Parts: sequence; structure tokens; C-alpha cells
Amino acid sequence: MEKPNSGLVEKTFLLIISICLICVVVEAEEFPAMFVIGDSLVDCGNNNFLRSFARSDFMPYGIDFYAGPTGRFSNGKTIIDFLGDLVGLPLLPPFEATITFGRDILKGVNYASAAAGILDESGRNLGDRFSLSQQVENFKSTLSQLKRKMDERKLEEFLGKSLVVMNLGSNDYINNYLIPSLYPNSSRYNSQDYADLLINHYAIHITVLHNLGLRKFLLAAVGPLGCLPNQIATGVAPPGKCVAFINDMVEVFNKKLISLVDQLNANHTKPSTFVYGNTYGVFTDILNRPDDYGFSETDKGCCGIGKNRGQITCLPFAMPCFNRDQYIFWDAYHPTQAFNQIVAQRAYTGGLSDCYPMNVKQMAQV
Repeated sequence: MEKPNSGLVEKTFLLIISICLICVVVEAEEFPAMFVIGDSLVDCGNNNFLRSFARSDFMPYGIDFYAGPTGRFSNGKTIIDFLGDLVGLPLLPPFEATITFGRDILKGVNYASAAAGILDESGRNLGDRFSLSQQVENFKSTLSQLKRKMDERKLEEFLGKSLVVMNLGSNDYINNYLIPSLYPNSSRYNSQDYADLLINHYAIHITVLHNLGLRKFLLAAVGPLGCLPNQIATGVAPPGKCVAFINDMVEVFNKKLISLVDQLNANHTKPSTFVYGNTYGVFTDILNRPDDYGFSETDKGCCGIGKNRGQITCLPFAMPCFNRDQYIFWDAYHPTQAFNQIVAQRAYTGGLSDCYPMNVKQMAQV
């Protein structure tokens, strides 16, 4: 029998390997960049640079993160970090680090700021923060930098294919509407009118970002705030139950956010895409079936003080729980990285009940 040509076999093998590598690269480059606007759920360190009580640049925050405490409000990765892994992007720099230290902006920037809200006033009780309007201004600053790095046609394509994640609204309730002693909005507006106020403000800033060239938007719902350890500890709820009236308010906002997504998709032709990320639904699913997801603690923080470890949130050098992956909540307000990973995966490949009208993976193909 004639022996195979070893040179031909080697070349064929190398060709197959090259094709596979190309496939991997193409798969990884689903979005050229990601831009994040939001609050403490997705902040990666912007508040480290601000005079704010809403900070997490100390242990035990980041106890399970390779770089330690970085300003992420979790024991490890945020939803954005995991989503970046899924779409093939590196960890995003906080906006302030791009200004102060010249961090690279070509794979995206995170503008999120703890205590930030849709309304400028939300979170002022916690000190300085970048509100939604200021985060949009910060994006404009990044855009000026990008214009110096690429020509107009390339920049238009870059922005049009980039993913924008917006996660706001929680502080407009927790650090605004639900503190009547500091904010008058609960006496000025009922829950329907207040949600309208928030959605109208949100829509204005989303339109500004769209006019600047961004085209692919993932708008995250507000989660069931009445189930936070802090709200359970300080609110009125039956044992083992969430604070129902708070969740009812949040659902009003989320329904209006879905309507906004429908409106934006109807008003803008492709390739503009607006998606509703149903974090409320995913959160509720996990709370209702914690065993299915590996959680044993559903209503208390891993790090905190008082009832449900939620009356006072995680303090510097406090001793957290050891079985962190079994906790849904890391502190009085924020989830663990185990929870964040599930939410990111559901956003990436979930069905219509998780992301409407498509998931993030499908967004990349539009």
C-alpha cells in the first residue's frame, strides 16, 4: 500500500487548524465594543473617583475577583463582566480610568455609577454620582476621543455594531421614591405617573445616544426590589415573603419599559435594535426555584449586619459567608457573582421570556 504523503497530511492538518481558529475568532467578535450605562449593579469602579458613600473599593468586596476590590458591588464579577466573556470582549474600563489613566476605549467603556438614577436627583442622599444625563455626557467625551482614532465611515460602522447595555431605575425607587422624608416624589406622583416620568426621561436620553450613532440597545428591567435583604429587613412583609407593594411599583415601570422598547423599534428602522432584558423575570424565577440553580439562601446577604444581614450593608473588612455561591445576595442590595453569571447567560441565549424581542446573541447577528 502506498504511504500517504507526509507533507500533504501536515499541510491539510494545518489548514483545518487555521479554519477552526478563524471560526473561533469570528464567533468571539460578536460586537466590536460594549458601552454600559447604569448603576451599582454594573458599576466597575467609577465611584472610586467620586465623593460618595456608595463605594465598594474595599474588602471583602471583590473577595472572589482576581483583582480584589475594584469598585464592583459584588464578591466577584458583575453581569457585565460575564456578558463580556460571552460576546468575546475584555473587562471594560470605568470611564474615569479612561480619563485619569488613559485606559483603552476601543473595546468599550463602562459609565455606570453607584446610586445613579434616571432622574438627576436620585441617589443624592449618598453623595456624588454620575446620573443618567451625566453618563450620556461622559459618552460624548469618549466619542470625541474615538473621532481622533478612526475616520467617519469606520466610526459609524463601529458604533452601529457595538452593544449598549443600560441598567437604571432601581435608585429612582430605593434612593428617591421610597424615601419620602428626603424626596417629595411619592406625594407628587402615584406609581403610574412616577413610572411615566421615569420612562419619559429615559426615552429622551436613549434617543440622544441613538442620534450619536449607537444602534443596538439592551435595556434591563428593574429587579424585584421588594425582595432585597434591605427591603425585607426594613419593610413590612410576612416572614419569608417579599415586600409586595414595592414589587408592584417596579412592575408598573417594567411594563412601560416594554412598551417603550416596542415604540423605539417601531420608530427606528433596522439596523437599530432595542431589546428588553427581563431581569425581573429571571430574578423571580430563581427566587421561586432556588434549588434548581444551586442556591440555599434567598433572602439574606452574604455580607451585612442586622436582620437578614440587610439592615446595614457590607462594611470594610467585614467577615462574609463562606458558601458564597449558595447565596443569591452578596450584600443588602446586590447579588453574588453566582447569580450574575446566570442572568448574563439568560440575556445571551435566553428565550423571549428573558429577552424581548430577541436575545443578545441574536442582536449580534442583526
